[in-house]
Amino acid sequence: MHGRRSTSPLIPTKQILSYNIGYGTVLSVNMLAIDNVIWIRLGSFVGVFLLMAVWEIAAPRRTLRTPKAARWFNNLSITLINSLAGRFVFPLPAAALALIAQQRGWGLFHYLNMPSLPAGVLSIVLLDLAIYLQHVIFHKVRIFWYFHGMHHTDLDIDVTTGTRFHPVEIVLSLLIKMGLVVLLGTPVWSFIAFEVLLNATSMFNHSNISVSKAVDRALRLIIVTPDMHRVHHSVIIREHDSNFGFNLPWWDRLFHTYKDQPRGGHDNMSIGLANFRDPKKLGLVRLILLPFVERKKY
Repeated sequence: MHGRRSTSPLIPTKQILSYNIGYGTVLSVNMLAIDNVIWIRLGSFVGVFLLMAVWEIAAPRRTLRTPKAARWFNNLSITLINSLAGRFVFPLPAAALALIAQQRGWGLFHYLNMPSLPAGVLSIVLLDLAIYLQHVIFHKVRIFWYFHGMHHTDLDIDVTTGTRFHPVEIVLSLLIKMGLVVLLGTPVWSFIAFEVLLNATSMFNHSNISVSKAVDRALRLIIVTPDMHRVHHSVIIREHDSNFGFNLPWWDRLFHTYKDQPRGGHDNMSIGLANFRDPKKLGLVRLILLPFVERKKY
């Protein structure tokens, strides 16, 4: 039996051995290391969530139109359901798949013998492009819109909206990311970094936080800001069919889907979908069932 150390900088707690005695053994040994990823992601999620929640209280961008307690219960419950669904459908975490691909030399970057740093940075950029394209497709293709549309039924937009996605959409997105990880040969550290960034920026750009115009303009050069993404949640179709980016703002400009400001201004714009305006009909169970029972309203 021969072992080797993991080269992943984000999994430092133990020496990780890969024994060449079959696929199952390699998988079981490396899963011990991947357990650390759960704590990395959980810690970053809690930290960013609390920061945005406090910021929303201290400096809100808009006055919320609907009761916050009910929305937060629904949105955070969906977040928990999504976490459980992801673990149930994919017992092997995507980061573990990235580690297996790294050890076995799968993927384009391994084939090209590309060093870890440029391969990792390029992976993050390409994964972000994939999420942008996925987002566009989920708006344009009806079967996918049924599921993604649930995200847009939120009648307000705040930090919890950034975690409010239908479980089916979460599973499909995971499939896309896992396929790209293997195809590209994404380094483990960069995939973990991308997942942390994606979760953090989703909560950030959905947050109901006040940012000065000057700061917003500067930030829009490198990241999707709350004001930029809020346009995407407008009830006006031509506005919600814009600003699809999550992390990087460049794709919207490159593919001509960028819209600078909402027509009615941020304070007066209506959030959500035109046919879903009654918060009493947007409870937790109803939200999960929407793609199956309310297709005519989409």
